[in-house]
Amino acid sequence: MDGEVRINPYLAGNFAPIRSEDDFDLKVTKGEIPKDLRGTLYRTGPNPQFEPRDPNYHWFTGDGMIHGFRVADGKVSYRNRYVRTPKWELEHEHGRSLFAGFNPMASDPIAFGKDGGVANTNIVWHAGKLLALEEGHMPFEIEPGTLKSLGYVEPYAGRVTAHPKMDPKTGEMVWFAYGVGDAPLSDMISYGVTDASGKVVRRSDFQAPYGAMMHDFMVTENYVLFPVMPLTGSLERAMKGLPAYAWEPEKPAYVGVMRRDADVSTIRWFHTGACYVFHPMNAYEQDGKLIADVFRYDSAPLFPLADGRRGDKSAARLARWTLDLSGDSDAIQEEMLDDLDGEFPRFDERLAGSGYRHGWFAGDTTRSGSVKLNSIAHIDLTTGKRSVYEFTGGDLVSEPVFTPTSDSAPEGQGWLTAVAWRAAENRSDFLVFDAQDVAAGPIAVAEVPRRVPFGFHGNWVAG
Repeated sequence: MDGEVRINPYLAGNFAPIRSEDDFDLKVTKGEIPKDLRGTLYRTGPNPQFEPRDPNYHWFTGDGMIHGFRVADGKVSYRNRYVRTPKWELEHEHGRSLFAGFNPMASDPIAFGKDGGVANTNIVWHAGKLLALEEGHMPFEIEPGTLKSLGYVEPYAGRVTAHPKMDPKTGEMVWFAYGVGDAPLSDMISYGVTDASGKVVRRSDFQAPYGAMMHDFMVTENYVLFPVMPLTGSLERAMKGLPAYAWEPEKPAYVGVMRRDADVSTIRWFHTGACYVFHPMNAYEQDGKLIADVFRYDSAPLFPLADGRRGDKSAARLARWTLDLSGDSDAIQEEMLDDLDGEFPRFDERLAGSGYRHGWFAGDTTRSGSVKLNSIAHIDLTTGKRSVYEFTGGDLVSEPVFTPTSDSAPEGQGWLTAVAWRAAENRSDFLVFDAQDVAAGPIAVAEVPRRVPFGFHGNWVAG
């Protein structure tokens, strides 16, 4: 032992949790909040209630905390609350951490057989309900405005992805789940549909080529695409004390394709070399082909190799996958669209599943190969032109969320809202950008009197 004290990076800096639940009226310190911008930016992320039990605590496993930025009449207020899941309630009762995240063998016996959901990855609005999501459990309902925890939405009867897709034409929420069934880390996947009224109308199970962490997927007007990539899950490996989830680059990556109205037995598996995608931007149909724009990694970041060794650093870049439904080949054609490292892609979701032109993402101009993102980028997919606003002084930014100026506004006409961490002051700001002029910088800034820890995803709810 060298005597060096090693600090878990997910518990340091702006990854470190805050444990207060606060209500603030924010001071607008630059520009003016657009008068027509009215609604709430809801964001969620991991924020462990107690010191994690596992010394190898992984960022993905912390308790969910919702951050709400309410905008109305040119003013901004902020509220944050823990998602009081059964896990949170049990640990709160005992005053300490009981669950060990990806290593359930290290959990306290009190936690065995208990629900370990954290609801920390995304928060979406569908059928009049605000739903906090993470891919291991059912959606967890949150009361809009107050952020009060209301509990699991029972009709789902099992785990649901953190990245459902909302069909702007039908009002359906299309979703999937991986690792389903009684066996942990299984190779079974569910495909599901919730209609516009909030009724679950379909849940169908099928077998993947192998068990894997399948964070997101793609949906077009008529098809659904299931990416299965070699960030594999293995109960056998975990029981040997090796990583439950690990990068296995010797395995190919697959994308399963089926019509949304078809039986799961009809899935056709396309393939490409080993790579990983946490998040697609959008997907659509064109001339008998499926086009999927994704943020592609050469290897899965944030996870070790199967033998426990640390994996290579890797950054994602925007790529276009083409899957030819009419051809004989099941190989995925790949084209790189941009060379800026980035993550958390967004677009004008009124065009979800359809051809589109404008996209936005959080970028890393330093090429650090990390999830520390120091810029916001806009890309015009018709011209290929990219514009970037770069933060300075070590400041870092969240996923940018697009909101149109009105329901009838042209594609891409609207605002981006985001949260920036101000490194020198160790606090955060709420930002508003003109979505068509990102490079000009924020048109309005509202100051949060403390920091908002790095999180994952958020969405704008108008009204």
